[in-house]
Amino acid sequence: MKSEAHIETPKSERYLKQLCKHFQHKVPADYDDQSGWVELPMGRAELLANGSSLTLSLTAQTSEQLEQMQDVVQRHLERFAFREDLDITWKPEPSQ
Repeated sequence: MKSEAHIETPKSERYLKQLCKHFQHKVPADYDDQSGWVELPMGRAELLANGSSLTLSLTAQTSEQLEQMQDVVQRHLERFAFREDLDITWKPEPSQ
């Protein structure tokens, strides 16, 4: 199961680093200035910063795990970006 969200924000690199650093305290994660990944117990999150946008791509085994990942990642991002009103809309990706 996969889903993706494209979020318009001028702070994409900052949020990518914050998310990866935060999760890195408990689970495997790594990042550079443009991309990162986090291996959560329920699946994998891949992040891509493109100057004016942040793309979050999530992969999980079940729809329940995917929903849980969406919730966890979104809540953390919203906490870091509390000064912005981010539009986070998850869209399912076709399975391969």
